[in-house]
Order: sequence, then structure tokens, then C-alpha cells
Amino acid sequence: MISSDERIVVGTHESANLRLTDRAVSRFHCELVLRPEAVVLTDLKSRNGTIVDEVPVFSAPLRDGAMIAIGTSRLRFQLESDHVTIPLATSERFGRMVGRAPASRAVMAQLARVAQSDATVLLEGETGTGKEIAADSLHGASPRRDAPMLVVDCGAVPPDLLESELFGHERGAFTGADARRLGIFEAANGGTVFLDEIGEMPLALQPKLLRVLDSREVKRVGDTAYQPVDVRVIAATNRDLRAEVNAQRFRSDLYYRLAVVQIRLPPLRERPQDVPLLVDAILDDLGMSDHPLAATLRNEETRAQLAAHTWPGNVRELRNYVERCIAMSAALPPAGGSPMEPTAEGELLPLKTARDRAVRAFEHVYLSNLLARHDGNVSAAARAAGVDRIHFYRLLWKHGLK
Repeated sequence: MISSDERIVVGTHESANLRLTDRAVSRFHCELVLRPEAVVLTDLKSRNGTIVDEVPVFSAPLRDGAMIAIGTSRLRFQLESDHVTIPLATSERFGRMVGRAPASRAVMAQLARVAQSDATVLLEGETGTGKEIAADSLHGASPRRDAPMLVVDCGAVPPDLLESELFGHERGAFTGADARRLGIFEAANGGTVFLDEIGEMPLALQPKLLRVLDSREVKRVGDTAYQPVDVRVIAATNRDLRAEVNAQRFRSDLYYRLAVVQIRLPPLRERPQDVPLLVDAILDDLGMSDHPLAATLRNEETRAQLAAHTWPGNVRELRNYVERCIAMSAALPPAGGSPMEPTAEGELLPLKTARDRAVRAFEHVYLSNLLARHDGNVSAAARAAGVDRIHFYRLLWKHGLK
């Protein structure tokens, strides 16, 4: 039976929902995901592959009675008449999150339930689905809300500096270490540490993070003693960490400690009902609720067009679109193209203001698309842009992308 988290993982790992002892089965071999139209089986880049009804598959819908072969094991998939009730949030808001689609309200209900505990949470989802906003909302609803939530982007910090960023260092620990520095874990004591893009963490550092999760203590670079820390850890990734474990690029024991609670943030294409609420929230966040274009973006025809768009860049792409419309003082088609007629008010914008907004919107779209093309790898994106990595980081911070 598919559980309330809408998926079942099959494998030999301790955290698998259906755990097998077959040595020919990978630690995370395949998963079954409940979709509106079917239950879909997906191979998790296993060693020996997955076969459904004698056909090797990467991803395929399952018929009632389908035979699944993994390793030397044979499983039969059978639909039952029992229905599982998935708890949904009664509100369309949770912290900074907004949504009215059932998939969104299910996520908000999960976050609300886990907020009162100190359980480690792993947020999974495509780039741009709002994982940092979800983490911030979770922290804000927790008993730790009055203490800081500090963020480390494991993909943005150079590997040779990441250890010091996380755990701190003593004076003289390395060239340039002129004074003792507390790491994120000590600085966030009493609060929350959000580890974004955890799948980018180098293998050499993963045992040290595992110790923090196990013993709640850290050792600064250059120190011999461990310091106790009291933090809640939330991690996020746009990678499939189970496939990374199978490929031995991510430690299985660390995955097990991170995935105490797993929450998948659905892409925007799976929740088109959320688009109007998100547009309103973005306009509010930009301080543009009263802008002449706001009314156009809120009319039924425009909302229908926006809801029909697939939004491959998810909420981040939607935000870029709204900013671009404001900058150009015109309601643009979601996928680009010729603008609609600008409003009379928009034509009154001073040249410098219109130019600055257009440049800002261009930079935001350019950076977001470049990051998406390089799967969030900042170094690769900076090389493709032909700019220095540090300058690229500054641009990302300027536009709220890191």
C-alpha cells in the first residue's frame, strides 16, 4: 500500500520502506510513486536494473498484477481497494509558503507536524521549488523560532573552505586564519542550520557532518577538542540522493541520518492551482501590489494562461516572469515573445527607472536560467558566463538566488 508520503522505496538500505536482503539488490533500488493517473515505478540507477513484466524499465506505470524483477527477487504489484487519507493543511499559508493545491497543502501539513520536534528533515525537489522558503517556514513554526536559522549552500562554498564555514577554525589553522572563527553550527546554537544543496558536499566532509548529527558536537579546524552544539538540521537537495548512494558519491549512513523525515516539494506543473496565490505573494514581496500591471496579472484570462504554462524553472521562474513584467511595464507571455500593449501608466516611467528595472530583470532571468542549466553548480555556471566566481556569487546574492 502506498503510504501517506505517496512513495515506497524498495532496496536493502535500513531506511527503505520495503527492505530486502537480496545481495543483488541495490541499497535504493527502485521506488513506487503515487500519481493522479497511476502508480509509477522508477529505477533509482540501481546496479542491475529493474524489470517489469519481463521488460527492462527506467520509469513505467504499473498495471494491477504486474511482476517486478529486481536482483534475484520477484515482487507482484497489486492494487487494493483500501483508501489512504492524506492529511491536508486547512490554511493556504504556512509561514512564507502559500498554496491551495492538495499537493501543497499536504506538504504544509507535514511541515506543521514535524515543526514541533527536533527531527532532522530532508527537503527534496527540483530547482526553484522553494526549499529554502519551506525551511524558513518550518523554523518559524518551531520552538526554535527566536534563535537564528543560518544557511550554508554546500554547492556555493569552495570545497577547501566548506569545513571552516561549517565547523569554524582556530587562529593559525591555515594560511589566512588570523583569528578564531565560529562555524555555522556553533553560531546557530539553539536554532536551526539549513544545509542547502547537501548533495554537493564532498565525501571527505561527510563523516564530520555525520558526527554532528550523531553526537551534536563539532571540532573546529586546528582544534583538538569537541564543542557541544544544540541545533536542528534541515537539509535540501535537487539531486536524487538515493541514486548518489548507489553510485557511492554519498554516504549511506549520512543519508540515513539526514532522511529522518523526507518531504518532497512538488514542481509547479503539478500544482497549477497555486499560481494565482504565488503571483499575489510575489507582488507583495516586491512591494508592487499596487503597480498598474498587478491588476493585469490578476485578471482571469492572464491567470488561466499562467496556470497552463509548465514552468520548468518552478516558482523561481514564475518570480522572474513577474519581475520581468514589472520591469517592462507590460504583461508578457510566460514563455517570452512580444509584449502586450503597455499600460499608459507604464509609459510614464522615467528612462533610468525603466532601464534599471529591465537590467535587473534580465540579470535575474539570465542567472536563474544559467544555474538551472548547470544543475545549481555555481562554479560551472560562472565559467559559462565568463565571469569570476566571486563576482558571480555576489550577483547571486544580489538577486536572492543564493
